Amino acid sequence: MTTQPATSGSTAAAAAGPASCDGFHPDLPDRPVAGADPAARFRVHHVRADDLDGDTAQTGGMRRFAAISGARVGSERMWMGQTHVAPATASADHHHGASETAIYVVSGHPEFVFLADGDGDGDGGGGGGSEQEVRLRTGPGDYIFVPPFVPHREENPDPDDEAVVVIARSTQEAVVVNLPGLHVLRPEQPHAH
Repeated sequence: MTTQPATSGSTAAAAAGPASCDGFHPDLPDRPVAGADPAARFRVHHVRADDLDGDTAQTGGMRRFAAISGARVGSERMWMGQTHVAPATASADHHHGASETAIYVVSGHPEFVFLADGDGDGDGGGGGGSEQEVRLRTGPGDYIFVPPFVPHREENPDPDDEAVVVIARSTQEAVVVNLPGLHVLRPEQPHAH
């Protein structure tokens, strides 16, 4: 078996190390994230469970805690944290702007509620039917995906235990737009694309 020697390019990149960034992390920008330590982009961050930040965008009936954000660790394209919904509580109606949201259920049985066209397909595709409430009942280990701008709310029907979920968003900060009520998001709406 013959081993190929390293190419001069990979040797140079390894010798250059993280200080020069030449070939080390070519996808990282040269500019620092506003408000973050410029060196934050060149190390791994550990956010302890007892060090989550409650000073983030909120919605009535739930409590959000930031773990990963631009301000906390220098992230540029994601936000991650936890949401807690107290027993027998429903959040206010809201959406997350242009941000995609992925949710992992840690504990409890939260329900995610949104409106869809009542045309039978449930895809909100503008079928012109009456609006119907869709309720997704979840349990620990389940995942939920909320597309951009889709109005929804979280509910915790359990009378005794809070529901806890981990949230990841495709923006560096928690985008939350609180609403007076739910409505169907239709493809013809400008912000639906």
